[in-house]
Amino acid sequence: MTARPVIIVGFLAPLPTRPEFEDGSMVLVDEPDVIRKRDVAAKMAGAPSLRELVPWEYQLPGAADEFYNTHPDLDPAYVVPLVEYATPFAARLAERYGLPGATSGAAQLLRDKELLRRVTRAAGIDNPVSTAVDAPDEVRAFMAAHPGPVVLKPANRQASLGTKVLHDPAEVDQAWQECLAGQDEGILVPDREIPLRMLVETFVRGEEYSVEMLVRDGVPLFTNITGKTLFPGPRPIELGHLVPADLPEDTAALLAERTGAVLRAVGFGTGVVHCEWILADGRPHLVECAGRFPGDGITWLIDEAYGFPLAERYYSIMRGEEPPALPARAERAAAVRFLRAEPGEVVSVEGVEDAKSMPGVLAASVMAAPGEAVRELRSSWDRAGSVTVVADTPAEALALAEKAADAIRIEVRAAE
Repeated sequence: MTARPVIIVGFLAPLPTRPEFEDGSMVLVDEPDVIRKRDVAAKMAGAPSLRELVPWEYQLPGAADEFYNTHPDLDPAYVVPLVEYATPFAARLAERYGLPGATSGAAQLLRDKELLRRVTRAAGIDNPVSTAVDAPDEVRAFMAAHPGPVVLKPANRQASLGTKVLHDPAEVDQAWQECLAGQDEGILVPDREIPLRMLVETFVRGEEYSVEMLVRDGVPLFTNITGKTLFPGPRPIELGHLVPADLPEDTAALLAERTGAVLRAVGFGTGVVHCEWILADGRPHLVECAGRFPGDGITWLIDEAYGFPLAERYYSIMRGEEPPALPARAERAAAVRFLRAEPGEVVSVEGVEDAKSMPGVLAASVMAAPGEAVRELRSSWDRAGSVTVVADTPAEALALAEKAADAIRIEVRAAE
């Protein structure tokens, strides 16, 4: 019997070996430019799960409806996005096939930081003061009206790309140019230009967390809270994640409740969400929220800490099945710590095997090899490597991640 097709939107490197998909079931949809630049056809060649690789300009308006009208009899079991930019397409396509999904309205709001601010603020959720801006003068006017640091960021990008904290109006012109020039995501996006929309908002100082939820028909079935650490400096790029966050129960409950309020505000249906918060004076302030799996290896951390396969449960929910009981508490703790190297040419990398040999270390890697260039840390894509660990408690996992990261040494020759 031929497996019912499943539509996966957006390529991720683990796809060829993922066990969740039946043989001959996966219809993988991605942008033609991305398929070419990432050599997706070669990477998926021979994957038992692959049924068809479909080049489709899915980020264009009307793309999901055009796809449905081209494949009206496909009858998929579910439609899921695996990358940020795929979420609106996947949600709309699920609607057209009559399948569970985020809802296209919710997916559009979650993809637009400026719209998400307006909608959730109207629902009584704490947000930074913010406004859309089209020129540096508008940023300076906002700073004059709202004394103190501000955050300049794209409203429609990912991975902290182009985001910067500004303390003085004299920084605005250079930061604006950096934001405009720093939007190239290379092989991850199509070659056509993606319109850029900018947002400025007041800087909220506090501890950062994210809430990951599995949701069915707007009702959370599983909730995790991740503790976040940022690299020092003006760019809010994540240095590490800890699962579960080491928080008092009432604070954890408050973050979960506020995430539920976000889902109600946008009308989210079924799927997985990753919602980021800053806790300031005991009040959660919304950073942003995504209707997809969390990045940065958080899904793996959840698997290790809670002892269940998050992705497998997600796919069963999207198929409309009743999942097995989901854990309310983590059995242990897991953490990832990212590495930073100064800009320049990598001369040597040492200590990776030492880090891997430490009890509790699940993985350790460095992205750049000797002879390759390291760029200035401007987004998540510029981090030099990572270590992932598991331990009995959050405190032990955090300490082990730091120890393993410190064992890795990346020597760089500065660019002249």
